[in-house]
Amino acid sequence: MAAPASGSLTKGTNLTWHASTVSEEDRIKLTGQRGATIWLTGLSASGKSTIGVALEAALLQLGKRAFRLDGDNIRFGLNKDLGFSVQDRNENIRRIGEVSKLFASSSTLAITAFISPYKADRETARKIHEESKLAFIEVFVDATLEEVERRDPKGLYKKARAGEIKEFTGITAPYEAPDKPEVHIKTNDTSVEDAVKQLVKYLEDNKFI
Repeated sequence: MAAPASGSLTKGTNLTWHASTVSEEDRIKLTGQRGATIWLTGLSASGKSTIGVALEAALLQLGKRAFRLDGDNIRFGLNKDLGFSVQDRNENIRRIGEVSKLFASSSTLAITAFISPYKADRETARKIHEESKLAFIEVFVDATLEEVERRDPKGLYKKARAGEIKEFTGITAPYEAPDKPEVHIKTNDTSVEDAVKQLVKYLEDNKFI
């Protein structure tokens, strides 16, 4: 049988859900923390991955369960069959939502760092969590277009301006900023250290850790 086309879905049949004998309360009691997904969204070069790396390290140093999902461990593995069409971008975010939900359900703090430019896709990821009664913490990593173009560590904005990259978010494709994120970090004037402190405080204040 031929493999499904990129971005297409093949529905399984004869599937039966096998419920766990370990309750959510048991996991929280045994691990000492609540699971959640911390969804970092923002323009390329806004600081998502840098903050995600630092937050993961900070949480692990506090003795908490945390795992970071980003382009390196998702696009080169689970989603290597997806391109960058609108359909494939949608499917990319849906899969990330499902994987992060699994981590969150294990009482792990899943940290995702993806541009995820469309509100509808982020709402899909939120709904995936809410249907399982899991927390979805949207974090807007906010940097101005001028600032991210100044940083441009991979030269992507320069290539997009030159027309070498088509459909590049912020230049030739839209970025839909969150209306009411749980956390708003303005990285134009916030250090990585302060951003991590802000996120850890949110997690502490809301009894996740």
